[in-house]
Amino acid sequence: MPTKTDIGQRLRKLREELRISREKAAIDLNISASALRMYESGERTPRDEVKIRLADYYNQSVQAIFFDPA
Repeated sequence: MPTKTDIGQRLRKLREELRISREKAAIDLNISASALRMYESGERTPRDEVKIRLADYYNQSVQAIFFDPA
């Protein structure tokens, strides 16, 4: 199972691949930019409902982002 840091790196990479700012992604996801920063840095793990929104936003599965090994 990936660490919080691994998950954060995945989230940051997915956002950067879309060339979307953290602020724009946060607005689109209806979360604060600071929450997204904490998810991307591995400081916090999103709630299940936010995990689903993130996966949908990045066109990935929740499994691929949050549970599959690196």
